[in-house]
Order: sequence, then C-alpha cells, then structure tokens
Amino acid sequence: MNPRQVSPPGRDPYFPDHGDTRYRVQHYALDLDYRPMPNRLSGSARLSALAGPAPLEEITLDLAALRIQRVLLDGRTVRFTHRAGKLRIRPAKALAPGTAFTVEVRYSGNPMPVRSPWGGLGWEELADGALVASQPVGAPSWYPCNDRPADKASYRVAITTPSPYAAITGGRLLSRTTRASSTTWVYEQPAPTSAYLVSVSLGRYTAVSLTGPSPADGQSPPVTQTAHLPARLLPEFTEDFARQTLMMRFFEEVFGPYPFEEYTVVIADEELDVPVEAQAMATFGANHLDGARTWERLIAHELAHQWFGNSVSVADWRHIWLNEGFAKYAEWLWSEHAGGLTAVAHATVAHQLLATLPQDLLPADPGKELMFDDRLYERGGLTVHALRCALGDDAFFRMLRDWTRIHRHGVVSTADFTAHAQEYAAAPLDALFHAWLRQPSLPPLPQPTGRTPETR
Repeated sequence: MNPRQVSPPGRDPYFPDHGDTRYRVQHYALDLDYRPMPNRLSGSARLSALAGPAPLEEITLDLAALRIQRVLLDGRTVRFTHRAGKLRIRPAKALAPGTAFTVEVRYSGNPMPVRSPWGGLGWEELADGALVASQPVGAPSWYPCNDRPADKASYRVAITTPSPYAAITGGRLLSRTTRASSTTWVYEQPAPTSAYLVSVSLGRYTAVSLTGPSPADGQSPPVTQTAHLPARLLPEFTEDFARQTLMMRFFEEVFGPYPFEEYTVVIADEELDVPVEAQAMATFGANHLDGARTWERLIAHELAHQWFGNSVSVADWRHIWLNEGFAKYAEWLWSEHAGGLTAVAHATVAHQLLATLPQDLLPADPGKELMFDDRLYERGGLTVHALRCALGDDAFFRMLRDWTRIHRHGVVSTADFTAHAQEYAAAPLDALFHAWLRQPSLPPLPQPTGRTPETR
C-alpha cells in the first residue's frame, strides 16, 4: 500500500539551508575507499533523481569540506561551485519539469564532523576505525546528498577498507571481496531512507547472529538480526542483548511487522554518550555494556525507531516528537511486558520529573534549540500514554498498527497523526492534543479509562 501523505513536505524551517525541495533523489550509489589511520576517504556518489514541477535551473547538494575532483550531469562534465557546505550545479539548459537525471560527484579528503549546536555530527574518526552519527544534519560530512528527512531514497553502499576492518552499514550485505590487503563490502538498502539515517561503522569486529529460532506454524519468519562487536566484549554483550529477539517479536505484535529486511547492531570500541540511530541499524558504545542489562531500555528505544522515525519519517524536524515520543513509550511497553515497571508507573515517574522542570517547551514545535531536550522525550511518551488512556487498549494498538502500515516508508507530520488517531476515538481528541502538544504547561497525569468501544 502506498504511504498516505496528508501534508506535502517543504523546506525544513529548523534547517532552511539544508536540502533542496526542487527535486527528489530516488537512489544513491556510493563507492568509497577509506583508510583509517590517515582518515582518508575517496570515492564517488551517483544520485538518480527526478526534477520537480518547475524547470530546474540549478541543482544543489549538501556537502562539507571535501575536495571535489569532478562533477557529471547525465554523464557529462558540468559547471559547479562548492562553498559553505553547498555544491551548486548549473546545467547548460534548465531541466524540464519531471525530468529524470543523474549526478555523479567524485571527491576525496579527510572527513570530519560538521559543526552544530549539539557538537560535531556525521563522520567521526575513532581511535581504531570510524563511525557515522548524522542526526539531524551530519550526512554531508561524508557524502553529497539532499539533506532533508522528507527526501527518502534507496541506497547501494560499497566501502573498501583494509582487510582487518569490518565495514558495516544498514542493509543487506550483497558481497564481500578481498583483494591483496583490502576488502570491499557492498550493501543494499532498498527501503526509502532519509540521508541522516545512512550510517557506517568501521572497526575490528566479530559478527554474532541474534536471529531467533524458527517460528511455529502460521507465524512469520524471524527477522535476521546480526551484531558486530569487539571479541573481548562478547560475555557482557551476550547477557545485555539476550532479550533482543524477544523484544523484536513483541514489537512486531504491538507495532506491526518489522519494516525492513534485517536489523544490525554495532558495539563500537569507544564510549558514546548515546546510541546512534540509523536505518535498520543501531550503534552502541562499549560503555552501554555491563553484563547486567542496565541499558536494556536503550536497546528497546533504538529498535522502536525502526518503526517510528525510520520507516515512518517526519516531514521536517518540527515533528520530532513523533520519533522520540513513540520510542520512549516503547521503552515503557517493553518494561511492562518483560516484568519490570508498568507503563503507568513509568508515566507517573516521568510526570513527577517534568513537574519539577521549566515548562517552556511545545512538543509539536519545540524549536531547533530544544528539539533534543530530554523533556521532549518524556513529554512525548506521556502524550502517547494519554492517547492510550483516551482510546483504550483495543483501539490504541489497532491505531498504532494501522499507522505503521498505512505510512510504511512514508513521510508524516503531527497533523497527519492527530487526524489518524481521531478515526479510532469515540469522542473528539482536539483538547487532548492541544494540551499535550501545543501548550507548554504540563497537563494532569492521564488516567486509564478502561476499554473504549471500537469505532472503526
């Protein structure tokens, strides 16, 4: 079923200098060579795109301070400029509306994170390897792209690196070829993917299968799950991630089928402040392992993003609560399912915490400065909980499964979600959403009202 999109996305108001709304990319083919010790990246990016409804006189791509050797438009050299993170390409003649075209950029340099209010984002050189953490605008640190979350495309990524290193990205591994002292890893991600959700991890890793046992008759086959980590961390990892296969099965029950072909986890040999979310992939730091499942809530959070944020993506960053609120609530649902605190107990703790903090955040439009504020995560989770209390469990979980099905691999806004949720309610939800999403003051703690008769 094609994703239903109520609100066509435009330029992102939080990052108006990123992305180009005049065309859409359909496919990226990245062929890269990376040498870890000199932190040297070289290669090419080929973009297959489609012009929008107006004549296209200029094509702009986001690309940080890497050296460009050549730019081709439909196989021919073309004039370009590259300044202040923007690659501007000038066709000899404007492209007609709806024209399919390809851009190939050959480039090289020493990739480094791009500056942002939250520190460096994108390609990060590690003590022995590298990783990519791009949310929200770090993708141009390592490849030319149309850097806005609404422009989703398929990807093929080939990475050549010294053979002791594994190169991992989200998607299906098509081939791994070793020649002399280098190995080329080729991945394919056919699902539409936002630029910031393409991640790479390079390190000296051991691969571990996490795929569960074959299902009983009538059940769908288990999702292929693989982990890559330093061999010395296997004992702690085995304990900390022991329940991920159960978590996957539970989330498929409550959220609907897993939206990708596989799920990959990387444990970087480095300490990370927070795990890194990516399409069909999550990267954790070595500090997130302790053999005691201390950080299991983060495993749930990152896995839930595959449905909320990755498959169902925001039209622009104003709507980030749709990503983080549902991932936070997934933590609470898993806790309850696994015998820990109930979702009601988690909601109570979150409400008590928020009541002690400044109330100057609008979840439906937090502003760039507050879009990653911890309060948005907690307030988002409470909004989901308030909706569950209003709808009752039958309608609530049916609404969630339909949301992820209807908008699978699509782009959505807050207005899309509130309209969708209303279809499952016996009474208007306007006051609920206004209080929880569009007012800074904290509403009272929501209380379950029992089962609501099904209305659809």
